[in-house]
Amino acid sequence: MSIVIMVGQLILGLSILVILHELGHFLAARAFGIKVEKFYLFFDAWNFSLFKFNYKGVEYGIGWLPLGGYVKIAGMIDESMDTEQLAGPPQPWEFRSKPAWQRLIVMLAGITVNIILGIFIFWMLTVRYGETYIPVANAHYGIVPGEIGIKMGLKPGDQIYAVNGVPIQRFDDLTSSNVLLNHSVLNVQRGNQKLNLTVPKGILNDLSDDGIEQFISHEPRTQFMVDSVMVGSNAQKAGLKKGDSIVAVNNNPIRFFDQLQSQLALNKNKAVVLLIKRGSDTVHLTSNVTAEGTIGFSAKRDLVKEDTIKYGFLASLPIGASKAWGTFTDDAKGLGKVFTGDVKFNKAVSGPVKIATMFGGVIDWVRFWSLVGLLSMVLAFTNLLPIPALDGGHSLFLLIEMIKGKPLSDKFLERAQIVGFVLLITLMVFVFGNDIFKQIVKH
Repeated sequence: MSIVIMVGQLILGLSILVILHELGHFLAARAFGIKVEKFYLFFDAWNFSLFKFNYKGVEYGIGWLPLGGYVKIAGMIDESMDTEQLAGPPQPWEFRSKPAWQRLIVMLAGITVNIILGIFIFWMLTVRYGETYIPVANAHYGIVPGEIGIKMGLKPGDQIYAVNGVPIQRFDDLTSSNVLLNHSVLNVQRGNQKLNLTVPKGILNDLSDDGIEQFISHEPRTQFMVDSVMVGSNAQKAGLKKGDSIVAVNNNPIRFFDQLQSQLALNKNKAVVLLIKRGSDTVHLTSNVTAEGTIGFSAKRDLVKEDTIKYGFLASLPIGASKAWGTFTDDAKGLGKVFTGDVKFNKAVSGPVKIATMFGGVIDWVRFWSLVGLLSMVLAFTNLLPIPALDGGHSLFLLIEMIKGKPLSDKFLERAQIVGFVLLITLMVFVFGNDIFKQIVKH
């Protein structure tokens, strides 16, 4: 059932983005009196569609190939490669008959809608929920680094008080794009010692495979006690009870939850001796550890207090716009990292399989709309790239035409469209394969 929910959310999210993107092209074309022949969600390759109908001279439908969508604009060389319509003289209702500036607006309209949608979604989420965060000052016991964080020199309990010498206020700033993309220096307090640790340039390569938790956990270090014991688990068989505090594993002192996790991970498929504090008594229990490094209980953790900032309707707009624009600029910085060689291409790209896992197997509308907003900005950025067959490619050719004072030849545009289409298909195949390979390696 979780897979069905995951796929369903993916299809719904992408459908919203594609329909609104293409609606931007559609409305702009109609505003300039340009005829639109088709409006499709997904591609009706070889003229096969799952559903279609005609309304006021436009064919609306759903194709069978779920790789986006399109509007077929009369008199334009696009992914349909319908060059027969260009054989005759230009008609006043065709794309090619309109001034270059009007055609440029039509091409950029889809990207514009995606940007507006992204800003709107983050705006509404801010209006409804405000901003909830953990103040760094409340993380009294410091951080819990993952394997990647430990490799760069971080230790459990470190207090990171600044980044590049600038004090930070929010705990989630530690895993922000500013830290991960900018080769930042973390200013660390470790007991009485102050350290400066530099984030490696290629850290995104590792995070792509292992996840952000392997850098720094999104939750600060916490104390804990046993909340409930799973029926039939090793913990129940050992005699662990609700309210117990585990204070040592194999004589190794335990105070924080991450210390327990580390000790259990070192003893997978082995038996461990637990020192338990139960009221005023201390008890020794022996428990087997599973292959996953667990014994079978839920912890009641001493969670860190969060703060929530509420904004009014209009005050939420710049906050939402900043979040949306931050996604856009992060994509640009990430692409720059690929070109400089700091990030491998196969680590930087993700496709539908990875996106589906981001939506998850349960319905969480806050996460759903947050991802749709993020993906809307990603779609805007991707389509702005100057690649033939993308909106950015068409826009680039129109800008060249405006500079030259005359259009590029139809033959050149046809060939460029073919090259761009082949590049996109190749990229899609690679992305799908890359996603599947990552999932296989992960499991």
